[in-house]
Amino acid sequence: MKATILSAKMTRDEENGYVGLIRFEIENHKQGYEVTIQSDNGKNNWSYALNFSDRSGSEEEIQAVDERLEEDDAFFEQFVIAAKNALVE
Repeated sequence: MKATILSAKMTRDEENGYVGLIRFEIENHKQGYEVTIQSDNGKNNWSYALNFSDRSGSEEEIQAVDERLEEDDAFFEQFVIAAKNALVE
């Protein structure tokens, strides 16, 4: 499953910690996605929420992406790195 990151941003504040938003496409999927990530310290224990970015699409496709995020650390980490690189402090 090949992901192409379209945009990434991250903010940090005392209340929410580190919050990133990454928009991306998956090869051969009809709809784009966005994943919101959050960590109190920006180092570990990232939580995430996956959504379609513009309009709803295939439940099977988004479920496949969600499973990949859960099971493949390297796949998930590419989004964390993209968001961290966009952090302006």
